[in-house]
Amino acid sequence: MLVPLLTTFMVSSKRCSRYKNRQNATSVPEFHFILFSEDPDLQPVLSGLFLSMYILALFGNLLIILTVSSDSHLHTPMYFFLSNLSMVDIGFISTTVPKVIVDIQTHCPVISYVGCLTQMSLFIIFGCMDDMLLAVMAYDRFVAICHPLYYQVIMNPSRCCVLLVGCFLLSFVDLLMHEVAVLNFSNCEDIFEISNFFCGPSELLNLSCFDIFTGALFGLLPISGIIFSYFKIVSSILRSSSSSNGKWKTFSTCGSHLSIVCLFYGTALGMYFSSSLSLSPKTNAVASVMYTVVTPMLNPFIYSLRNKDIKTALRKILSRTL
Repeated sequence: MLVPLLTTFMVSSKRCSRYKNRQNATSVPEFHFILFSEDPDLQPVLSGLFLSMYILALFGNLLIILTVSSDSHLHTPMYFFLSNLSMVDIGFISTTVPKVIVDIQTHCPVISYVGCLTQMSLFIIFGCMDDMLLAVMAYDRFVAICHPLYYQVIMNPSRCCVLLVGCFLLSFVDLLMHEVAVLNFSNCEDIFEISNFFCGPSELLNLSCFDIFTGALFGLLPISGIIFSYFKIVSSILRSSSSSNGKWKTFSTCGSHLSIVCLFYGTALGMYFSSSLSLSPKTNAVASVMYTVVTPMLNPFIYSLRNKDIKTALRKILSRTL
């Protein structure tokens, strides 16, 4: 982890000096982010905070992956998708946080045109994969609760792999649509100030003078699937002849997933509204931190604290290592 950070630090430092020397010259586009604070005394605190959250997110998500892969009782569709969600979260937070730490240390939040497009591409792929996997996990809970006798048949290993590949393909289509929109900046003014701490899709679409609704479209698709799945789940539970305790126990199996869905979409809506309401850039950046950093950091701990199977598997791993 430290090697990529060091490499990025050196590259960013060189680019920063080049940027200052060529500030008034026409050249290949470069993009300038905002800094969370100009106060030099706060720089170590901010970089330490981001580094701590990054390490915590890596540790938590890697622990989930290790737990699921090492315990045969967790080799089920639900935990298969959970481990993939953890891998996606690692990629999601790694897209933004290392660059932020380097920007704070160098006091020069600049990124090249190619680097900006690369960061946006990775952000879209991992962000859309998060959306799609949450929808697939909701479908898994729908099948488990509404069609328990056919669960093993419907959610067989081949079907799970097809669903995972489908998530990636839809994410890739979303990426292509955004790439087509932002590849040409020639029709815009030659000002490339980004009111955030990373190259997000909405910022680049604004700079490219191109207004599309792909983000809303690909965000609406998975959330519609999640709402439909939970509508069917609640309807099935209410129609069942089980006792109130039995109904609650059945629905409680969805608790961890629902918590992550609320956290993910709650922070995403916060970021969207802070951007659309034309709030201050720093307010927008803080909302983005909640979505891009805090959410992937908390996801594994929500599952490990609310899920009995995960806690049991973790105890087994700890008892073997101690």
